[in-house]
Amino acid sequence: MRTNRIWTLLFPPLGLVRLWRAKDIRLWRRILGTIGILFYLIPYTIAVGALVIWLLGLEIEWRGGFPPALTWHKTHPNYDAVEASRKAQATTAAALPPPAGEAEWPGFRGPDCDGRWDRQPIASHWPAGGLRPLWKQPIGGGYASFAIAGQRAFTIEQRRDNEAVTAYDLRNGRELWATTYPAHFNEMMGGDGPRATPCFSEGKVYSLGALGDLLCLDAVNGKVIWQVNILKDNQAELLRWGTSSSPLIVNDKVIVQPGGPDGKSVVAYDKLSGKPIWRVLDDAAAYSSPVLTQLAGEEQLLVVTERRAAGLRPGDGALLWSTPWLVMQGRMAPHNMAQPLLLASNRFLLSSSYGKGCEAVEISRAPAGFSARTLWKNMALKNHFTSSILWRGYVYGLDEDILVCLDAQTGERKWKDGRYGYGQIIASGDLIIVLCGDGQLALVKAAPDRFQEWSRFQAIDGKTWNHPAIAGGKLLVRNAVQMACFDLSP
Repeated sequence: MRTNRIWTLLFPPLGLVRLWRAKDIRLWRRILGTIGILFYLIPYTIAVGALVIWLLGLEIEWRGGFPPALTWHKTHPNYDAVEASRKAQATTAAALPPPAGEAEWPGFRGPDCDGRWDRQPIASHWPAGGLRPLWKQPIGGGYASFAIAGQRAFTIEQRRDNEAVTAYDLRNGRELWATTYPAHFNEMMGGDGPRATPCFSEGKVYSLGALGDLLCLDAVNGKVIWQVNILKDNQAELLRWGTSSSPLIVNDKVIVQPGGPDGKSVVAYDKLSGKPIWRVLDDAAAYSSPVLTQLAGEEQLLVVTERRAAGLRPGDGALLWSTPWLVMQGRMAPHNMAQPLLLASNRFLLSSSYGKGCEAVEISRAPAGFSARTLWKNMALKNHFTSSILWRGYVYGLDEDILVCLDAQTGERKWKDGRYGYGQIIASGDLIIVLCGDGQLALVKAAPDRFQEWSRFQAIDGKTWNHPAIAGGKLLVRNAVQMACFDLSP
């Protein structure tokens, strides 16, 4: 009988068969009794835990990792507060001149779509208590960031059952205009509201809502010039966490990724009329945004779809090369979210969570055409929905919620330190600004020899997944509840 019990411990299926044949009734009673207790305790523990959470008034909030967090105040937009704030703002104020010339921060992740701001230096020494906001106020829901042109900042937010494209005076936060239309995306884990960041070009704002509504608006007054739903127009399905890929302006085109079948995955619309110019690929969409870059000596659109990264010719969308990049498959799967990062004139980095890791890809050009090959890959960097930045040959990014530094040439990890939640990062020179997942702002030195955090303070309250933006020495941050502006001048 002792042998049978040993077999049961080491190899349960085989051991149970031996016990059955040996008719060891006493051990069978113990086993069945233990199983019965577990079946009783598990649902009882869950029920008691749920009751305690309910009695204490706690809420469950998904903040990017697992398990979800317990919080007293879930990050819900306060529409009453938003409406009261806007009503109280002065309706007569000095008129702003129309945005002229090139925007300092034209769209998602800045001038070069790489999360960097190097046009002006920023303050490297923050006060002990943190930066004081120039202004702070309530805002509608959603996860969009800002486009900044002149003294205007543009974003998109949820206002009750409408999506609202909004413009704010960068100097004081006063709402200049809000253009609304019926749209309300709901998702239990990620949260409600639009995700994609608007972009600015030549006096116009281009916004993309969570349900696929692409609008072109006058930047001065918010008047709609044209509008199209890119999902309906391209027979594409709505992704589990909504349309999150931000539009990109390239010359006379607005590039979007609806993910439609039969050659309607990536689409270029005329930015003045909204008419389609070209449609290409058959891939389902992911959550990352198209990027205009130079690879192997040629200007290319770098796009990431459900199953691959690809280079497209901007003029006609022709496929130049592609390389496999499948995170998880299926309409409900968490596809790639982080942005590809240019490492050199012919190299870029891909990274994802969900056990995927990171991979450096090299693009080569020959008379026969372009080709792609993997240089290195590892599990040292797993971007969830945070995109990394590059500084002097080193990659800095969040591995899940911990900041890491990698050698861009080899993929070797130099250090891993500091917890920041599932927030976002941008950089200026050798300074990294982290907008943490709980609304804190941190300043970190970009140096491969060691981790150095210089400052951290609470900037806004609540879960914060939105990307920060910089222009004119000012830092703009927001989440689904608050927005704030800080002076970053040296």
